[in-house]
Amino acid sequence: MGLTGGRLRRAAVVALVLGLVALNTPAATAAGSAAGVVPTRVHDPWLWQATVGQRPAGPAALLFFTDRTRYFESTGVLVDRDGAYRLIPIRIGEGHGLLSPDGRHYLRPDSGELLDLTTGRQRRTMSTGVYPMAWSSDGQQVLGTRSNDDSVISYGPDNQQLNDPEKPDDLLVVDPFRGTERTLDVGTFAAHAAAAWSRGGDLVAVTGSPDVPAQLAERQQLVVADPAGGGTRWQVDLGDRRILAGPAAWHPDGRRLALLAFDGCAGPRCTSEQAAARTWRIEFLDTATGQAVGQALPAGTSVSGIIGWRGDDPILRYVSETEADTDRQALLAALSPDGGREVLVTTPVGSTDLMVPGDLLTRAAFGGPEPRPSPFAAPLWVYLTLGVPLLLAVALLTRRLRRRRSAAPTPSA
Repeated sequence: MGLTGGRLRRAAVVALVLGLVALNTPAATAAGSAAGVVPTRVHDPWLWQATVGQRPAGPAALLFFTDRTRYFESTGVLVDRDGAYRLIPIRIGEGHGLLSPDGRHYLRPDSGELLDLTTGRQRRTMSTGVYPMAWSSDGQQVLGTRSNDDSVISYGPDNQQLNDPEKPDDLLVVDPFRGTERTLDVGTFAAHAAAAWSRGGDLVAVTGSPDVPAQLAERQQLVVADPAGGGTRWQVDLGDRRILAGPAAWHPDGRRLALLAFDGCAGPRCTSEQAAARTWRIEFLDTATGQAVGQALPAGTSVSGIIGWRGDDPILRYVSETEADTDRQALLAALSPDGGREVLVTTPVGSTDLMVPGDLLTRAAFGGPEPRPSPFAAPLWVYLTLGVPLLLAVALLTRRLRRRRSAAPTPSA
């Protein structure tokens, strides 16, 4: 027996309701049974994948960036600890922010906005113009840098320059939840490049160029200081072939600080091919004296920095160097003392960055299953786009059936 108009309407309403239920029901994934574990591999999201603001998720297991989304530009892709995928749209010209150690918050650069990944709420908690560089291990403070350069040069009546486009930058200790900030005196820097907190939070390391000529020549210096106001402990000239190894540059034992050093072309005149051909190694400095200590570890090519430690083994982020960002790929690997490399996390081709919360790094919670994005984790407008035409089609079909019945000849008695 065919469906009547009433049955068609009810079927359409049931289908729409089921779709809306699916919208608000977390998709079951293989990662659900392994909450809190970093997946071994992640995938590109669906083009209609919901953003964090549209459908809040849980704390992050990892976050990667790709332009293979409906925004067609760099976009954050959150994978939460149940395997759900959500998007974090990035504004034009905005860099990549920082993931908090507990995986609950994403701190945007420059805008001073803090995004709660578990509620989707975003609010400005800091002053604008601060670029965050490193969270403290307890997740309560952030080291950030603020540029003081005048963006426009103006001149007086006698052609004298009235402002300074090359002012030293400020190093800040910021509380991203209360919005407080204070300037940390670590000497003069034309620009800060990277920073790292010690595990106990009693020391910070910061690198950058001390003046504009050094900045143009890509030379850096390293300063280790007491963030509580105890002043500079020591500083070292790194030249143009060594940089701080990343926000997790402090070794877990607290006695060594890791640097990344390379062999190959150095300086601003290097081509992208020459930069990609650099071979990297990890060197260590004594955190009490700044003197070189221990043996260097070969790290290979395309090294982006140390993001954590698995025991004594550094966990490095690699981002393959290619001419087009769309061909790059980010991955995490643990480096053993003999130079062996164990790949821990792989992202899809086109990814340009990768972050894992500090609490999962501390626990070395790797080896999780491979979650795939759910096609049902879509924003409400997708369901409305699909559901409204369905209801209209059912309404038109019902109307046609009624007309046919009314036009049918009445059987004689």
